[in-house]
Amino acid sequence: MEINYMLKIQDAKAVDIQKALQAANIKVTSITEIYKEKGEEATPAAPQANA
Repeated sequence: MEINYMLKIQDAKAVDIQKALQAANIKVTSITEIYKEKGEEATPAAPQANA
């Protein structure tokens, strides 16, 4: 039986997710990134005025 799940993950890479699932004896056939949200760290800083 094949089942598709969508996860929302913070601070992990696909390989880390795959290893965790395999450690729980869950067979992983593929992991695909479908969307990446921009976090606060990806927001450009506002220009600062010269004093």
